[in-house]
Amino acid sequence: MTDERDKVTDKQTYLNRRTFIQAAVLAGTATASTLLYRRLNPPPAERVEGEKLADVIKAPEAEAIKQGFAVAETLTPFDAITSYNNFYEFDTSKSGVAYAAKGFVTKPWAVSVGGLVNKPGVFDLDELLKFPIEERIYRLRCVEGWSMVIPWNGFPLHQLLQKVEPTSAARYVAFQTLLDPERMPNQRTGILDWPYVEGLRLDEAMHPLTIMATGMYGETLPPQDGAPIRLVVPWKYGFKSIKSVVKITLVADEPPTTWNIQAPDEYGFYSNVNPNVAHPRWSQATERRIGEYGRRDTLMFNGYSEQVAHLYQGMDLVKNF
Repeated sequence: MTDERDKVTDKQTYLNRRTFIQAAVLAGTATASTLLYRRLNPPPAERVEGEKLADVIKAPEAEAIKQGFAVAETLTPFDAITSYNNFYEFDTSKSGVAYAAKGFVTKPWAVSVGGLVNKPGVFDLDELLKFPIEERIYRLRCVEGWSMVIPWNGFPLHQLLQKVEPTSAARYVAFQTLLDPERMPNQRTGILDWPYVEGLRLDEAMHPLTIMATGMYGETLPPQDGAPIRLVVPWKYGFKSIKSVVKITLVADEPPTTWNIQAPDEYGFYSNVNPNVAHPRWSQATERRIGEYGRRDTLMFNGYSEQVAHLYQGMDLVKNF
């Protein structure tokens, strides 16, 4: 009889404990409810005025469009670009990134460039900002099926790579994001294998369209958009344009890349925008331009075929996705 009473007591204790846990999970207390609400509905980040970038070079419109340095399309508003972000180091919610990145310190900052080069070096932010800063109005296409048009400010990556003099053995360029869980709190989670890494073939990295962006809309980059310096490769899906770069390494072999490590069947090394190759979860045939209703057709190489298609001549772009 005692055993039966003990069983009933144990069961009741279990049920009480489970009810308590469920209540906490479901935000049963006012405090938990507030925390849960804040997590699911982070307050919008206040507009922080970036430093103005002086002497931004703007090519004549017709020439810029011809070279692919600009597109004659409506710009995505600044507020939209800074409030709809994928940056998992801060938050997995697009609307939560700006709030989580608020106050991110970007000075001092340095980017090391080494590997298969004759003149490896460490470049602080002031040195990087001495490169002639150009305006590039590029389409940005996310693999999730949405897109923007962003007026970036930055310099061609090839200018930095030429300074370090790649050796004849260098065939690829590897990139790494800052690893600092104190400043990038979501790096405390195992959502990805940190630090975030990306890579390009050397000829892709040296292409005139490939830039290191230090600003947009004539101001320094906001934290949620990759401050203080990020890669931008306009003919590839957005996750290839690695943010908050601290390390660039020239290597002989294809480097590992974060999303390819995470899901190799879904994210290839090249990740060129291609309406004919669907992602397992998203068709790439059409896209939703942020700020517009309806969908539009996706362009091969994101509309930069004339400038970059020759880089992949003879390649199977389904196999080499």
